[in-house]
Amino acid sequence: MAAKPDIGAGRWRGMAGFCRDCDAPLPSPARRCPACGSPRVVVAAELFDLAIAHVDCDAFFASIEKRDDPALMDKPVIVGGGRRGVVAAACYIARVYGVRSAMPMTRALKLCPEAKVIRPDHDKYRRESARIAAILESATPLVEMASIDEAYLDLSGTQTLHGAPPAVMCARLARRIEREVGITVSIGLSFNKFLAKMASDLEKPRGFSVITRAGAADFLRGLGVEELHGVGPAAARALAREGIVTVAQLRERDARWMMRRFGRLGAHLFNLAHGIDERPVQPEHERRSISAEHTFEEDIAAREALERELWRLCRKVMRRALEKGLAGRVVTLKLRHADFSTHTTQTRLSEPVALAVHVFPAARRLLAKLHDGGPCRLIGVGISDLVEMTPEMLAQSLDERAAKKARAELAGEALRRRFGENAVDFGLGMVAPRRK
Repeated sequence: MAAKPDIGAGRWRGMAGFCRDCDAPLPSPARRCPACGSPRVVVAAELFDLAIAHVDCDAFFASIEKRDDPALMDKPVIVGGGRRGVVAAACYIARVYGVRSAMPMTRALKLCPEAKVIRPDHDKYRRESARIAAILESATPLVEMASIDEAYLDLSGTQTLHGAPPAVMCARLARRIEREVGITVSIGLSFNKFLAKMASDLEKPRGFSVITRAGAADFLRGLGVEELHGVGPAAARALAREGIVTVAQLRERDARWMMRRFGRLGAHLFNLAHGIDERPVQPEHERRSISAEHTFEEDIAAREALERELWRLCRKVMRRALEKGLAGRVVTLKLRHADFSTHTTQTRLSEPVALAVHVFPAARRLLAKLHDGGPCRLIGVGISDLVEMTPEMLAQSLDERAAKKARAELAGEALRRRFGENAVDFGLGMVAPRRK
């Protein structure tokens, strides 16, 4: 539904900035809003001419958990697996202790032993991500969900519709997400996606940062190459071998030298150093795969135990596939051994699959092929080469026996959604209780 335009739609024209809490325009730079007294003001040249934004949820998983359990609000929270897993998210209190995403849980708990550890609930996080996406899409159809907790927006041409420039609309969206979803976001505003992403990382949480055309060069010159979004450790090491450790040094090299030395990567690095990014905001971002994986508390070598976990993961893949209305023609298995070596293998099927009763047999064959009998610390499964497929289509088959299994699986999934994960199961999911 279109927003009702403000009567004074042009009131920000020629202004120095605005207040993020009440939208009041600022005729000149100020440390506080003269209308409401808030210190959350944004002042920048070109502010009202910029239209590409990056919205990044602050510590998304941890923030959702704190929202759902207010008793955690003032405590360090880590969302992640068991002691053998990695940190999926850490709240800002935990980050003070040095805890970071992707850090092994053992190290995270050494740094912050009093942290509350919560197992991730990815289904819940996806639901909240969808709510946030809907809020963003109320402002512009050009919303690209870059991941579950971040999105790019192109607000070009929306000022007449909303009666406010893109910068003000971004502040309104942030307030609405905070009010309706119960978490905070940080905003980056610039003239392309790369710089908008860089801006959103500058002030967290609940930040709003701007990189203008006039200020982009000076901003980039002050960075180390490893601070550029998209430059990983390997690229940073390759540049360091050439004596390039700062973006200022990188900007001194011309494009032809970069291409000769680094090939296509060189052209990419040259563009990043000069703030060049011509990628449009793409609303329909094609999903390439649907997968799930699990890190064991202790290494597992027994084939039966691996197959049991594989069955559970196939169910997770099925649930996500059904939510998206997708099926895949390729099934992939992933194993990580005790020495951290990771191996994958895949198979292409004659028909697209999504139900666990169809994915599991293919994955089980791949496990027999890939597992050498040694201990494993992680197992994963996924489907790719995705096509649209409804549950009704999945339950149809010329083989009546296969069709019955498919219908039973769909019925079982419906019961699990209604009564809980353990309401009904089949085959390997039925594990006998251990004798005392």
